[in-house]
Amino acid sequence: MEFTYADSIHVAAAPQAVYDVVSDVTRTGEWSPICARCEWDEGDGPHVGAHFTGFNVKPDREWETRSEVVAAEPGRTFRWAVSGGRVIWGFEIAPDGEGSRLTETWEFPQVGRDFFRERFGDRADEEIAIRTADARSGIPETLAAIKRLIEA
Repeated sequence: MEFTYADSIHVAAAPQAVYDVVSDVTRTGEWSPICARCEWDEGDGPHVGAHFTGFNVKPDREWETRSEVVAAEPGRTFRWAVSGGRVIWGFEIAPDGEGSRLTETWEFPQVGRDFFRERFGDRADEEIAIRTADARSGIPETLAAIKRLIEA
């Protein structure tokens, strides 16, 4: 099983305009199929070391995550680590013709898989497969929604 995934889409907007949208985590609920909303810690914003809480919803459960921004290069990169690096999500933005190439990335490092083995025991492989499938289906949905939002 692959524990990284990325997909890209062309967006008819300048890289900085795309960055301004994707780095505003309070808007995540506008495009994410699972994350209903995010809130910055008081006084935080899109800079390295900032923290936010994500509120996630699936038909069978709801949960919160704590994330830390680990990369914030305006117009280029916005990345965050969930729960101390158990999962790493991000956006890469590059000039592409008259617009931008927006890439969303997902990584499920060994530390995250080890946590799942401790937490879920015999069900760990099933839970890991569910999270991997969610990322693989969610990233293209997210990119398409961000494109629609920015280009509207």
